[in-house]
This record gives sequence, C-alpha cells and structure tokens, in this order.
Amino acid sequence: MAAPLADRLRPKTLDEIVGQHHLLDEGRPLRRIIESGEIPNMVFYGPSGVGKTTLASIIARRTKRRLFKLNGTTASTADIRSIIGRINTFEAPNGILLYLDEIQYFNKKQQQTLLEFIEDGSITLIASTTENPYFYVYGAILSRSTVFEFKPVEKKDAAAAVRRALRFLSDEQHRKITAEDGVEDYIASACGGDVRKAINAVELSVLSGDAEEDGSCRVTLQAARELTQRSAMRYDRAGDEHYDILSAFQKSMRGSDPDASVHYLARLLEAGDLPSVCRRLMVCACEDVGLAYPQIIPIVKSAVDAALQVGLPEARIPLADAVILVSIAPKSNSAYCAVDAAIADIRAGRSGPIPRQLQNKHFDGADNSHKGQFYKYPHDFPNHWTQQQYLPDELKDRTYYHFGDNKTERAYKGYWYEIKKHSGAKPSD
Repeated sequence: MAAPLADRLRPKTLDEIVGQHHLLDEGRPLRRIIESGEIPNMVFYGPSGVGKTTLASIIARRTKRRLFKLNGTTASTADIRSIIGRINTFEAPNGILLYLDEIQYFNKKQQQTLLEFIEDGSITLIASTTENPYFYVYGAILSRSTVFEFKPVEKKDAAAAVRRALRFLSDEQHRKITAEDGVEDYIASACGGDVRKAINAVELSVLSGDAEEDGSCRVTLQAARELTQRSAMRYDRAGDEHYDILSAFQKSMRGSDPDASVHYLARLLEAGDLPSVCRRLMVCACEDVGLAYPQIIPIVKSAVDAALQVGLPEARIPLADAVILVSIAPKSNSAYCAVDAAIADIRAGRSGPIPRQLQNKHFDGADNSHKGQFYKYPHDFPNHWTQQQYLPDELKDRTYYHFGDNKTERAYKGYWYEIKKHSGAKPSD
C-alpha cells in the first residue's frame, strides 16, 4: 500500500520546506541554530500541516542523530523508558533526538520522566503542539526549551507545493497531468494554510480527474472544489482555534464591524457550533449594546430562539439578522461596568448591614428605642421618587452606575436630573 502523497513528497532539506520564512529563511535564528549543529531543546507550536514533523526529521539527518518519534495521544511512560534505555548504546552513538508530537496530551508525570535526560544532554527534545505551550506544557520542560511558533502557510507558498505535487504525480505515473485554470489557486486557498491538506487534495483530484484519449489526466476545478470543501476552516471545539474564533466574533460585534462579524458567524456555523454562536450573541447584546438600545435584548433572544427551533442551515438567517443588528447598534457597557464594580466591593468584603428602612421587618424588639421602619414609599411622592438611603452605611456614597454617552442614557440622565433637582437632591452622574 503506497504512502500518502504528502509523505512521499516530504521535504528533505530546509530549502524544500514551504512557508515559515520567519524561521527558516537565510539568516533567521532557527535556521542558524540548525546549521550550527548544536540543537537545543525546542517546542514547535503551531497548527497541523505546516512542517513541524518534517523539520524535526531534517534536523535529525543534519546532526546525524537517531530520531525517535512518539505521539502524546498514544505513547505511554513505558515507551519513554524504552527510548531512555537506548541512551549510550550503538543504536544512538551521537545521542538521541526525541520528537514528541502533541505533547499537550502527556501528563505532568510523563513529562517529568524526561527532565533528567534533557538536563544532562542525553536526550535532545523537540516537542510539538497545536495548543498554546504556556498552558499545556509542564513549566520545567518549558524552562529548558526554546519555543518557536509555526504559522499557517500563505497562499503563494501553498500554491508552490500544489504545483510540485502535480509535477511529482506526473513523473511518478509517467503521464501528463494538467489542471484547469484556477485549480492550483483554489486548492492553495482552500487548504487553510495546511500544506498536508493541499497535497492530499491534489492526490484526490488526480485520482478523480478526467482521463483523456492520449492517457493524460485533466484535473477540473469542479473536482477540486468538491474534494477540498471546508478544508480552509481550522476549528477544534476544545482547542485554541475555537476560542480565537469566538473571541474574534464577539470583538467584531463590539467593534461595530458587521462584515467581520458575519465572517466569523459563518465560520462558526460551518463548523456546526450553533450553541456557542447563540451564547456569545446574547452576551454581546447585553454587555456591549446594553442600555444604549435596551430593546435589543429581547430582539436578540427571539432571534436565538428562532435559530434553535429551526436548526441549521436555516438558523443562519435569524442569526445573521441579530449579529448585524448588534454590530451596527449604538454601544454602552455602563451596566456591565456597574455590576462588576458592585461585585468587586462584595468580594472585597465591603457590604454592611441593610438599612433599617429596607429590611423585611414590621416590628421592633424591646431593646430598640427608636421604633419604626421609616420606609418612604416612592409612589406616595411627586414623580414617584423621594430621597432616602438605599445602600448600606459603609457604601452610602458609592456610585456604581455612570450614564453612558448615548442618546438613550442621556435622555434618562436628563429626566432624573430634573426630578432630583426640583426635589432638592443632588443630581447624580
């Protein structure tokens, strides 16, 4: 059984790796380190399919070290001990280079097993992860390693890999392989920066290509579209990409950019993540629009209810309405700031007894010389308001809410200013 095309095409030299110019171009730090032959412990951080494993293999060849590979999803502590047992044997005369893929799946104890051998240089560790290493990699490992971030491969570099794959298959199959206009660019765009996906898409497109009378093969744009659909979208509900997209979605609505908001909505819906969309949309309506347009809250809630009722794909319609409305609505976080300020006081222990006039009591004990609740019922006074203390004594001068600078809240501010002024009270902010 033939290996996948991506493995048959795996680069053998630094110059054959596509992308990662910030790391591997002439004069860049990582390239200089590799060319020096003195390899430190390293952590490669970045999405899949961008050359992390390939680079580890190239480093092993250049430094003439025995490369051992483990995957954090399947390897056990026994696998680590098996590799440790080969230190200083004829199997690894120049030392061991251990490539540990998906290190985030190794627990603390498994990672600690490597520490002694990393420190004395018996093992040089190259760990890779698609998640933020500062969250998932044991601190002692990180302190002994240098982190290098790999980035998604740009379209122009992915296109070069696509062309190379087509030439390779043509030579391998001893026949002419051509592609319709737009095929190379489409696959390069649709791979989402993942070269492995791009090359696999080329292989599938050739396998399903149109056979010509002369034995040649023609790859059609339609086939490329069908075989690479949704590949451009990176999404993992348990990983960084999930939270990055959600963060971008909410920040775009908060920033009043309807185009970006709809873009991230589309990415979330294409991943089928309807619950996350609904939750963030409701939060944004309350937190970022808030009192500037308070009617938006029931409107968005209705749109969310409709989306959940009809399900995908039709859910995209009410959600798009709501997302665009939140994006273009006036913004105010005054209520959000007010409640957070109040919570901060509570957590700091600043509260105090509830004022007597607000307590749920209608009688006084014999020890109370000043009997009576003294509550003033606001509806008994002009404009349904009268001055009285509501906050505890410790916080009686505290102001949590400040009117936002928008039409709605300014109207409220003017209303209460007039009422309180005529009552002789000091108008609040």
